[in-house]
Amino acid sequence: MKKFLSVFLLIALVFSLAACGSSNTSGTGTKGYVGIAMPTKSSERWIKDGNFMKQEFEKQGYKVELQYGEDDVNNQVSQIENMITKGVNVLVIGAIDGSALTKVLDEAHKQKIKIIAYDRLIKKSQYVDYYATFDNYKVGILQGSYIEDKLGLKQGKGPFNIELFGGSPDDNNAYFFWNGAMSVLDPYIKSGKLVVRSGQTKFDQAATLRWDGATAQSRMDNLLSAHYTTDKVDAVLSPYDGISIGILSSLKGVGYGTASKPLPVITGQDAELASVKSIIAGEQTETVYKDTRALAKQTVKMVNAELAGKKVPVNDTKSYNNGVKVVPAYLLQPVSVDKTNYKQVLVDGGYYTEAQLSK
Repeated sequence: MKKFLSVFLLIALVFSLAACGSSNTSGTGTKGYVGIAMPTKSSERWIKDGNFMKQEFEKQGYKVELQYGEDDVNNQVSQIENMITKGVNVLVIGAIDGSALTKVLDEAHKQKIKIIAYDRLIKKSQYVDYYATFDNYKVGILQGSYIEDKLGLKQGKGPFNIELFGGSPDDNNAYFFWNGAMSVLDPYIKSGKLVVRSGQTKFDQAATLRWDGATAQSRMDNLLSAHYTTDKVDAVLSPYDGISIGILSSLKGVGYGTASKPLPVITGQDAELASVKSIIAGEQTETVYKDTRALAKQTVKMVNAELAGKKVPVNDTKSYNNGVKVVPAYLLQPVSVDKTNYKQVLVDGGYYTEAQLSK
């Protein structure tokens, strides 16, 4: 009897340790097994995305494995391979590099695993079943239109100096953001109402690899020292809050943010906590809010429909060609946020509390 108890306790201990080592995997698994591969924890929005999705899938009765690639493509590929080996039914992937997953998705397809690209389009694979995202072109339009409005460009004011920042060239969304913004700003650049003193008006000149704030700060430092020793910057197109914070650090480092040298109009995206606080403090001017809770819920709806053999809800079947096929997509609507409406949108909407924004 003692020997039996000892063996029983040993087995219980092993299972307990195994559970501790698999803290990213949970859920009942009654409806299926979902692998979620997110790009990084270095951005607040991806942490929120992962957590929201995990919670929503678990509410529905799915077993969930959530992993973060930490901006290392090989690491993300290994994580996806591991999920395939574990027998997931669905992969939801926020890709680090949208063109680097072809081989691993081939393997997923062989195992009859469904694949949903999450907020970043996965390129060069015929096995991407669906795409859940926001209207990325509209994100850019909102950013460009905000600059247009704040500078009074429609009313003929100007000329104003502007510098342009793009997102990461390995993220398909970056091109949509850029093209949307430039559809608004480029006519003013051509007419001379907006002047890019650096001359860097092409995406490949303005791109910011991995959306890195430090990279953006370094580039802004160089732009300021080369082109703005006597002139001032009136606006900066920034596609993402982390980039915006880097740009702000550069500007404040050379004296912007004072009564005699006010900060320029600076856009952003994702309504990250640091940037919303910056907007409240009168530094960053605007951000584009994308409610990742809604995107998580929509992704779960798509998975539910796919696994039940029902029609998957999509609202765009033309815009997102990944180089091999047009991927059916569901696009949610983004919202422009600044000091005038952040309480209504973010606090009343339950995304942040007043306490979070006042800390």
